[in-house]
Amino acid sequence: MAQTQQFCYFEGNSLSDLFAEDIQDHRYGFILHYPSTASWAIYPNTKKYFIQDGSDEENKTSYDRICQKEPWKNLAVLGNKLGGIAIRSPRNLLFDYWRETFGLTYENVDFLQRSVYLDYLNQSQEYYQLITLFPFDGLKPEKHAVHPDVHYALLSKTCLEKIGILTPPYQTYDLQKVNLDDVKIPDEFPYLIKTTHGLSGEGTYIIKDKSDLDYCWRELNKYLEVGLIREIIVSEFVKDVRQNYCVQFYISQSGKITLIGATSQLVSPEGRFLGGVIDYRETDMSHFFSEIAMIGNYAHQKGYFGVIGVDILEDKLGNLHVIDINFRVNGSTPLCLQRHLLLKEGRAVAKYSGDYQMQGTLESVLETLKTELKNKDFMILSALEKVNYGKIYCEIYGIVTGETVEKMEATEEKLQEKGLKIL
Repeated sequence: MAQTQQFCYFEGNSLSDLFAEDIQDHRYGFILHYPSTASWAIYPNTKKYFIQDGSDEENKTSYDRICQKEPWKNLAVLGNKLGGIAIRSPRNLLFDYWRETFGLTYENVDFLQRSVYLDYLNQSQEYYQLITLFPFDGLKPEKHAVHPDVHYALLSKTCLEKIGILTPPYQTYDLQKVNLDDVKIPDEFPYLIKTTHGLSGEGTYIIKDKSDLDYCWRELNKYLEVGLIREIIVSEFVKDVRQNYCVQFYISQSGKITLIGATSQLVSPEGRFLGGVIDYRETDMSHFFSEIAMIGNYAHQKGYFGVIGVDILEDKLGNLHVIDINFRVNGSTPLCLQRHLLLKEGRAVAKYSGDYQMQGTLESVLETLKTELKNKDFMILSALEKVNYGKIYCEIYGIVTGETVEKMEATEEKLQEKGLKIL
């Protein structure tokens, strides 16, 4: 296992660069999207590897997010060596823009029919193993690059205390043995109730009063009715938070740790992830070396390799509280990967968000923002055209950059004047 003083940053700007050491001897592919439990899913995760992506059909994570916007964001920074698998393709215009911006070819991507893609991958000789964001019920265990039982256990919010890091005290409840009415809740607000495998904030409930608790119980009962939940945790709430970080690194199959970066996370009052900001020059990753070493060592012992994102809250006394660990590519990973590319352009500060929106078609967006895109003031990771009451608009995942925080904010204001809005 690598020692902390040996930790160094990755080289390159793509996921292929991160995985390079581990994929050179085998035919690896990366399934770019999450599984789903929605009615549109041909291969729903409803048998073993439950994912909490909405308590009923009306509020399931949408098809366009799971199969288009989110996977395209990772596709933008996939690189040329790691094979990519998706079930919907972005427009050629977006590929052309990516090639010019990131210098990648995008010739190593398969777009498979949604109705047969896992059956195809199970039989495929082209892909020896498949890297996933989350285990798939419909994918053979031996086809998963990390054994799905191991990956599922690591992704559970119940695994934090097993690593030995500082984490808010929590209690785990097996809902197959304990009724919700018998779950012990704290005497004082606020506190947290979490499902074990919530997707993108789903399944995490900040309980600030009795109405929040009543809502949480209703949602959990819905999950129980459809059999998509086994355990929950009740956690103390970290108070006097000074900073909210997502610390990211890569652990190789040999146990080598490579630093990716640390963002300051942007989170709504309800706890929804809104994006992240990074200063490539000023971020001191040594601040987190102890947590990185312990988590990396634990993951390596379990047989995991890949990206790890650690959500850490720093309180006013400087204590670091690990509140979640994502053993997968994270939402702000593409932002962190642009370290070398943007520093070369003199851009030390960057902000990622998946909540940008702009009126018009993709053609008109690219034309209106032509100068900012060429100068890398703004970088588009994903763009999906949609229509609302006859008006065409684009939902955009993107990165705003600047030499300093002040210049980045000025650029964002200029982009807003041109019509790029943040929802």
